[in-house]
This record gives sequence, C-alpha cells and structure tokens, in this order.
Amino acid sequence: MSNDRTVDAREIEYYTRMAKNWWDQDGPFWPLHKLNELRSVYIRDRVCEYFDRDARKPRPLLGLRVLDVGCGGGILSESMARLGADVTGIDVVEKNIAVATLHAAKNDLQIDYRLCTASALSGSGVRYDVVLNMEVVEHVADVSAFMAHCARLTVGDGVMFVATINRTVMAWLFAIVGAEYVLRWLPRGTHRWSMFRKPAELAQHLAAGGLSVLDTVGVAANPFKRSLSITTSTAVNYMMFCGRG
Repeated sequence: MSNDRTVDAREIEYYTRMAKNWWDQDGPFWPLHKLNELRSVYIRDRVCEYFDRDARKPRPLLGLRVLDVGCGGGILSESMARLGADVTGIDVVEKNIAVATLHAAKNDLQIDYRLCTASALSGSGVRYDVVLNMEVVEHVADVSAFMAHCARLTVGDGVMFVATINRTVMAWLFAIVGAEYVLRWLPRGTHRWSMFRKPAELAQHLAAGGLSVLDTVGVAANPFKRSLSITTSTAVNYMMFCGRG
C-alpha cells in the first residue's frame, strides 16, 4: 500500500491521529455528520431515479452493491447499509477500518470493511453499482490515477458520486481560514488548498474513465445555525452525480 502513488503519507498520519473521534458527533468530525445527513438523501434520490426505484421505501437500495471509497469511520457506509445496500468500505488508515468495523458490529450492520486502496481493489476485478468518492480527492496524491481506479470499479451501467472542495479563493476563505482557524469547525491542517479540485478538472478525469456528469450541486454552510444545505453555487463545496453513456 505504501508504494501506491495515489496515497499521501501525510494524510494517513493525520487521520490515524483523528480516528478515535469519528463517531463523536460533538467532536472534530461533527461537520461530517451534518454533511452526511445531506449527502445521504442526495445519493438515495439520485440512485433511485437512475435505477427506477421508489425512494420512499424503507430500504430502497436493496440489492445494489455500493463501494464507499475512503470510508473513514464508516459514517456514510452505515447510512447506505441502512438503506438496504450491500456495502463495501475501503480506507488506507488501519485505525479507521477498526473503528468502522466495531461500530457496524455494535449496530448489527453487515458491512464489508477492507484496509486497501482503490488501486488494489480495481485490480481484483470486482465492480460496483454505486461508487461513492466522497471528500476523498482532496486528500490523494495522484488524482488522475485515483479517478481512473474509481471509474474502473464502476460497472457498465453503474454510477459514481464525487464530493470535494473547489479550488477558489472563496473556498480558501471558507473551508480553510473560516472552518479551521476562525470558527474552528475542523482541526487545523485538515485541508490544503493546493489539493482542492475544480469541477471541470474532475469532469475530465471522469470522461477519461467513461463517465459523464449528470448533475452537480453545491453545498452551503450556515455558520450561525451550524447547518448545511444544497445550493446552486459550487464555489466552495460541491457534489457530482455521474453515469456512463
């Protein structure tokens, strides 16, 4: 794993230190828990539209194979499992996988967690109906190679979701200066502006893997209510829904 060129050693060290905090909703990962409420609904609705399913059913993703790339402590993986999906979560931080596995077992959720990279998994030949590439690309060393592996993991009629932070002055002000230094919503050093990606850049990588962007939405933060919402502006955070053809 250490030889995988998509892996950033500094990011692994950072998240190893933070692993114990994943499920503390009042701790440093509380914004991720808020974000998860928003993105889970977006993912559910887009997937159900694409695969012609009823999002109102208790387990609308039943039977779909979902891969959560960079699953961390399993926050999104558990949400997808509760929606009925057959979930695999992968991460390059051993402590994250340990935390995720224990938490899933405690909540009687069957999730296949693996300590591996997208590169290693794509080489195994396994493919998924839905690939979740959420808040990961801003932490990888080689985005082109990483996106290629994620595309390869998506079945011929499957979909991928990508969520990240735009490389704009506004994103630097809000996601780093505001969130990490002023409001202290996130620990300092969580993000590096140089690793943020513009939507057009990711669209090119997706196209190289045979995927087209079907929908793009922004995510806005309200610092007074400590809440998040869907917006049309992609100047800071954004999510992309992608499919083949």
